[in-house]
Amino acid sequence: MSQITVQCRLVASESTRQQLWQLMAEKNTPLINELLLQVNQHPDFETWRQKGKHPTIVVKELCQPLKTDPRFIGQPGRFYTSAIAVVNYIYKSWFALMKRIQSQLDGKMRWLEMLNSDAELVEHSGVPLDVIRTTATEILIQFTPQTDTVEPQTAKRKKPKKTKNLDSERNLSKNLFDAYGNTEDLLTRCAISYLLKNGCKVSEKEEDPQKFAQRRRKVEIQIQRLTEQLTARIPKGRDLTDTKWSETLFTATQTVPETEIEAKSWQNSLLKKSSKVPFPVAYETNEDLVWFKNQFGRICVKFSGLSEHTFQIYCDSRQLHWFQRFFEDQQVKRNSKNQHSSSLFTLRSGRIAWQEGEGKGEEWKLNRLILSCCVETRLWTAEGTNQVKVEKAEEIAKTITQTRAKGELNEKQQAHIIRKNSSLARINNPFPRPSKPLYRGQSHILVGVSLGLEKPVTVAVVDGSTNKVITYRSIQQLLGDNYKLLNRQRQQKHALSHQRQIAQRLAAPNQFGESELGQYIDRLLAKEIIAIAQTYKAGSIVLPKLGDMREQVQSEIQAKAEQKSDIIEVQKKYAKQYRVSVHQWSYGRLIANIQSQAAKAEIVIEESKQPIRGSPQEKAKELATNAYQSRKA
Repeated sequence: MSQITVQCRLVASESTRQQLWQLMAEKNTPLINELLLQVNQHPDFETWRQKGKHPTIVVKELCQPLKTDPRFIGQPGRFYTSAIAVVNYIYKSWFALMKRIQSQLDGKMRWLEMLNSDAELVEHSGVPLDVIRTTATEILIQFTPQTDTVEPQTAKRKKPKKTKNLDSERNLSKNLFDAYGNTEDLLTRCAISYLLKNGCKVSEKEEDPQKFAQRRRKVEIQIQRLTEQLTARIPKGRDLTDTKWSETLFTATQTVPETEIEAKSWQNSLLKKSSKVPFPVAYETNEDLVWFKNQFGRICVKFSGLSEHTFQIYCDSRQLHWFQRFFEDQQVKRNSKNQHSSSLFTLRSGRIAWQEGEGKGEEWKLNRLILSCCVETRLWTAEGTNQVKVEKAEEIAKTITQTRAKGELNEKQQAHIIRKNSSLARINNPFPRPSKPLYRGQSHILVGVSLGLEKPVTVAVVDGSTNKVITYRSIQQLLGDNYKLLNRQRQQKHALSHQRQIAQRLAAPNQFGESELGQYIDRLLAKEIIAIAQTYKAGSIVLPKLGDMREQVQSEIQAKAEQKSDIIEVQKKYAKQYRVSVHQWSYGRLIANIQSQAAKAEIVIEESKQPIRGSPQEKAKELATNAYQSRKA
């Protein structure tokens, strides 16, 4: 990732803010809500849901007749384009999420079907456990590569030194799953099930029924939670007027729920804190934003479709240089009479959004106006700009070659080639950029970053070619003298939780704002991780995929709670105490900070699935090792 997002506050006159709020809240957001509803009601919706994606052209077609609808007319053209982009983004994410959850659910249900205790395997197969173990050993030898002379491991044999090929282990597990589905022989199936539940090994230990029951229950909990997520409601937009909330409240007070599920849905709807600000407006073309300075030397911006309004930029010193660069890029292009290409602007796109404020008053006065800008970090330096220039020049040359290969060209195609040649000429006219040597890391050195409950961050620097760890770093080592801030942040979390609990009992407002201490710690951790990567000349930083981490953690906590007691109230109390006892952390925010810092340092970010079992150090090492091995796949 070489792109990051920078933010600033937009300051404008009260009349400008009022007009923009009315456009976004009374026109654009209702338009997006209508498009979300129409996509949901489309005849092919279920087909898209199964595929995990939808054709983006459909949203554009649905929006076309709405442009003449009295409810939505009067918006700038860019607002309609933004609405289409927002709806496509929402449903792209939602369809992909549903497909991933369905895939996880299918896998968990298949595994639950295969997961049987030793006693159940003996009963199903009709043979003693020793026969199952013998068959499992034969299957293991059959699927082991011929070059591997190591005997099948048992629980009593000493494990060989870990110089084994991780790809072979993953392939063995996959091959066993495939073999289970392809055979009808009951004994073979039971033997494969025995191998898979024991980590593809033949164990000579007696199975602990209590631990197996806990393991099976954990899978059942995961299936239940995935099923609930799969039946979750589809995107319905934002209700800025609280109409739906009022309707639900009226229904809940006037009607008796028929089922517990219905009552729970009403409760969730009433307790959910809905967004009070309209959807953002996206400007996906960098020339839709016009930068200039006012008479006081402050950087200002105007937007396409809102050119009569002027917005002043307010930001901190850490981000001011980016907005100064946006202004300079456009100045260079204007002064050169359009001889430079906007495709080499450091700014790539922008987005106007409202940020919720506190208190009472008119919305455009109460809420803050924010501009988020996506920037290409490589375009900050001359060396990075040259990299981007070469990539774009190759892409344009390829397009021209493909067009000319069609033979005799019509006027439209010839005009297209002329435009591309003109773009190619402007790309070769460089912007003035400071010089900075490009970072050159060693591809076989990786920094694995594992995340956890009790220890939020652990780092392992790994040499992928030898599978050896160069060094480890705990969170205490990463923070150094600032480690005390971690305990302070934890204490603040507990204090806020206690205040929220008291407020809930008194039916008082319980949405307490938090300090930015957690975000500050994230920045310190990200800075130190980048410094470690640079010290050891790492080629990449490997971060865990967090898609199903919450589900794994929740299932683990609930399974532990059920082992403590059969009483539901006791289970809930234990689970709550356990969550409070460990660090509450925003892993997504931490990863975003690492990605942002890595982009500035030009260090590649990779992703890998974090193992469930093992120490934090082992998980960090496994992350890096798996990422290195996956490159060869």
